[in-house]
Amino acid sequence: MKRATMIFLILLMGACGERSRLEQRQAGGYQFFSRDSASVAQRARFAAAPAALEAVTVTKAVDLPPIGPSDVTNMVIRTGTAAIEVDSLEPAIAAVRALAIRVGGFVAGTDLETGRQAVPTATLELKIPAARFDEALSGLRPIGKLERVEVTAEDVGEEFVDVSARMENARRLEQRLVTLLAARTGKLSDVLAVERELARVREDIERYEGRIRYLRAHAATSTLSVEVHQPYPVVGTAGTSVVGSAFTQAWRNFVAVMALLIQSLGVVVPLAALAVLGWLAVRSYGRMGRTAV
Repeated sequence: MKRATMIFLILLMGACGERSRLEQRQAGGYQFFSRDSASVAQRARFAAAPAALEAVTVTKAVDLPPIGPSDVTNMVIRTGTAAIEVDSLEPAIAAVRALAIRVGGFVAGTDLETGRQAVPTATLELKIPAARFDEALSGLRPIGKLERVEVTAEDVGEEFVDVSARMENARRLEQRLVTLLAARTGKLSDVLAVERELARVREDIERYEGRIRYLRAHAATSTLSVEVHQPYPVVGTAGTSVVGSAFTQAWRNFVAVMALLIQSLGVVVPLAALAVLGWLAVRSYGRMGRTAV
């Protein structure tokens, strides 16, 4: 009986040990599965990160129209000013506006000056296509009396070529940086450094593109400032007759002679006094000689 009891206890302890080892193996398998799942999820995130990074950093620049030889030769900014005397101000202003529309331009600004003490004057700033600038100047003559015309020209072709070359070089550098960033080899700090350099290069490209647009716009459109005014009042003195001028000149000559005589008294009077004293001395000496004889 005791032997049967001992055998039963041994079998019971073995069964408990086997169950414990089975639970440990199951727990170990679960831990292994968890670590493996975590590594798979991490690799999935790393695989998805490049696509997201590329979507953010790789952008397509807006291309400007191609630069041709005619663009360089036409890079001249022309500015002109003109002054016109007219009989009436309002019709002249309307004529200048009509001229701007006729040549394909527009009036960018108007400055009107009127008042009791001021001559009615208006200054109009016209924006005109550069190809029709000379036509606009010719159209000013029928408006009134053309008093003054000044035209200045600034050649910006050299600057245009220089900025265009800088922009092309910056775009090539941008493409290389985008390619380098797409590879994504190296440390995270290296990737961030490439992104910073790419942002700086794109900022330069935007600045170059803005300057090119500015040069093209100002070379394609000329500025003409037209001043129209009514006749200025004539201010002068009344004319004089020939006889009156002669009497005036005679009086001036008389005054000049009298002034000269008065000035000469400072010399004549002392000399006359000395002459009188000398004559008196000689006369006294002669009388004394005759008395002694």
